[in-house]
Amino acid sequence: MNDADVSKQIQQMVRFIRQEAEEKANEISVSAEEEFNIEKLQLVEAEKKKIRQEYEKKEKQVEIRKKIEYSMQLNASRIKVLQAQDDVVNSMKEAASKELLNVSQNEHVYKNLLKDLIVQSLLRLKEPAVLLRCRKGDLHLVEAVLGSAAVEYAQKAKVHEPEIIIDHVHLPSGPSHHNPHGLSCSGGVVLASRDGKIVCENTLDARLDVVFRKKLPEIRKSLFSQVAA
Repeated sequence: MNDADVSKQIQQMVRFIRQEAEEKANEISVSAEEEFNIEKLQLVEAEKKKIRQEYEKKEKQVEIRKKIEYSMQLNASRIKVLQAQDDVVNSMKEAASKELLNVSQNEHVYKNLLKDLIVQSLLRLKEPAVLLRCRKGDLHLVEAVLGSAAVEYAQKAKVHEPEIIIDHVHLPSGPSHHNPHGLSCSGGVVLASRDGKIVCENTLDARLDVVFRKKLPEIRKSLFSQVAA
């Protein structure tokens, strides 16, 4: 083989090596571009996912804030309604309390009522000796019915007539315009055992409180059933 043939073979080998190198370089370039595109796509998707998560988080926060605000407004409205209902009920009780003052205006009727209240209190206490307290203005009426009340109690309870001592301390008088929020009593009596451990408060105000508490559900239902519906 002469030099020309050797040179020709060398050139062929060089071309072959160069072609393989170019093909390999192209493969590497294509592969690198594919990997780059895949990585870029993954980064884009990851960023999109992050943005979606942040948006969903903020959306949930807004929704929670709306629910909290709605709940607060609803509670505030309910409180206002309940307060308005309480105001109506309290005004009714105040009106009833004012009506109690008229009970003692009819002396004959009120005297019989005092007797009944004393008998009822004695039946509750069932004590041989009691202390009675009344308003100073009712003292003469109480003294007038005390004997008959003791007899009636003794007959009903089938016991001896009790000893009833009128306390020198009196119940407050009725409410006045000068002191409308001070201690007051619309009438009635308070009886207690001699040692003061058992007390029966049978004033008109106390009886109104008992009746009002007992009837309060019915009163509310009658007044506010349509509002609740």
